[in-house]
Amino acid sequence: MGAQLRVYTQKIKSAQTTKKITKAMELIAASRIQKALARVHASAPYARAVTRAVSAVSAHSDENHALTTERDSITRSAIVVLTSDRGLAGAFNSQLLREATELKTRLENEGKEVDHYLVGRKAVQFFEFRRRSFEREWQGITDAPTAAVAREIADAVIESYNLGGAEGGVDEIHVVYNRFVSMMTQEASTIRLLPLEVVEADEVGDNEALPLYEFEPEPDNVLDALLPVYIESRILNALLQSAAAKQAATQKAMKSASDNADNLITDYTRLRNNARQAEITQQISEIVGGADALAS
Repeated sequence: MGAQLRVYTQKIKSAQTTKKITKAMELIAASRIQKALARVHASAPYARAVTRAVSAVSAHSDENHALTTERDSITRSAIVVLTSDRGLAGAFNSQLLREATELKTRLENEGKEVDHYLVGRKAVQFFEFRRRSFEREWQGITDAPTAAVAREIADAVIESYNLGGAEGGVDEIHVVYNRFVSMMTQEASTIRLLPLEVVEADEVGDNEALPLYEFEPEPDNVLDALLPVYIESRILNALLQSAAAKQAATQKAMKSASDNADNLITDYTRLRNNARQAEITQQISEIVGGADALAS
């Protein structure tokens, strides 16, 4: 019985130590998520302004720009996968990688070859473990993504898109990322980045008209300058959304882990008390039995 008591006591101490760690990580994630959400909200006005400018140029010109024109034959696609560098976030990365795998399967069933651009250490580890090839990788930047990283990713995908599938590039580009919905919900989302589909309905109200621009020197030159900036803003928004969603997923996972540690402590304490009571009962029985033996 004494050995059993020591085992339960050790398990209680281990669960208490785990609870301290998970509680601290929960508080850290709670503090970081506010900063991440602030960055998402701060980037929104710029993204709206760029979207309105691109929409206005596209709506008031007849230019068939390379980034906005659907190609006759799409033979090769690219998928940009945005995961995190760290784990301990529940199903944050697994649901995203599952979404990317399903998209890859769907594109291959359509007869398209698929290239991957990976952001985050978890995506790189996933592909390396399964010995899958990928074109580019970016690691160590998912906790605090910057505009410079978004510009680097945008330049890489635009360069591949401009080459075209026939020249070793791609004909369309998709981005798979976790979208922040609420503190309890993070959704794996897929957007087609190129060819560009400018959707102004989400950015401008029904009663609000697009601003009128004068293009100088020419609309195609304006699009050459605007579209890379627009793509960069879309990628940066996806990175910021993913960073906020990751912190929310970490907070939720650590809250669940702390609750589970409390349950373990309660269960092991009950078992230890039962074992101690059984030991006391056995000792009393031995004392009574010895007394009876001496009396007889």
